[in-house]
Amino acid sequence: MLNLIVILPFLSAFFMGLIYLGNTNKKNYAFYTLVGVGAPAISTIFSLIIMYDLINGAPTIHTTLYSWISIGAFNINMTFMADRLSGVMISFITFIGTLIHIYAAGYMKEDKGYGKFFTYFNLFMGSMLLLVLADNPIMMFVGWELVGLCSYLLIGFYHQDSKNISAANKAFMLNRIGDFGFIIAISLLFTSLEGTPFTFLGIQNHLYMINHETLSLIGILLFVGAMGKSAQIPLYVWLPDAMAGPTPVSALIHAATMVTAGVYMVARYSFLYKLIPDVGVFIATIGAASALFAAIIASYQSDIKKILAYSTISQL
Repeated sequence: MLNLIVILPFLSAFFMGLIYLGNTNKKNYAFYTLVGVGAPAISTIFSLIIMYDLINGAPTIHTTLYSWISIGAFNINMTFMADRLSGVMISFITFIGTLIHIYAAGYMKEDKGYGKFFTYFNLFMGSMLLLVLADNPIMMFVGWELVGLCSYLLIGFYHQDSKNISAANKAFMLNRIGDFGFIIAISLLFTSLEGTPFTFLGIQNHLYMINHETLSLIGILLFVGAMGKSAQIPLYVWLPDAMAGPTPVSALIHAATMVTAGVYMVARYSFLYKLIPDVGVFIATIGAASALFAAIIASYQSDIKKILAYSTISQL
């Protein structure tokens, strides 16, 4: 069941993409709606069942699809993990995401790129679920990057307008700055814990092997990644411009799910941040400054989408 939550949106995106590319008139509203909304709806049902089991005392759920990378002692499995933290997130992502998919079915009905839109939309949801349910940092980073790709495609959906392309490029490049910090942090973790299982549980059990200075650097670099994805100072400027995409994109990606990925990532590494409270002060300072700064800017905006964008930055 855990596998299906992630796989269904990816499969639906794949089949809708094939139909869209092979359909010359691009109009197959019933099919795209059924598949595009149906896959997230089924994932929602499965997510709520898993969350119910977790609330009622079920242990952390692990499901392995296959062994992905195996080089000597280095092994990365395509494994999904559901605990109470990820359970809350997948319930939120799938339920809110399905509601926004239903809204998008009406909002985008007359758009000639309807099939392409739902292909990107479902690809995004699958990527976000992969990020949240990842059992190890490598899989999380794959989902992290796929979410960034989908954001780029959806912000620039109306690519005929150069302003939309500029907004998509800005979001893509600023997120790459944050992602650079994220991947350096993962690399430091890997080299510092060489020979230990490179899963979140394995990292948690072997943090004693890393000295405080290196651990602090890893914590800061991980948070740089979160700053980019969750649009915190100074990497916040992409989010207001990202509202250039269709309204359902603003609702799904930039107000409901993608921007919470940075928050989730910090929460997932909470076992690490507990050991470096000085970095916690740095995170709190950035968060407080972003909350106040973005709220002040929001109060001077007249465009409702800009208000929502700065409000989102503030609340995150």
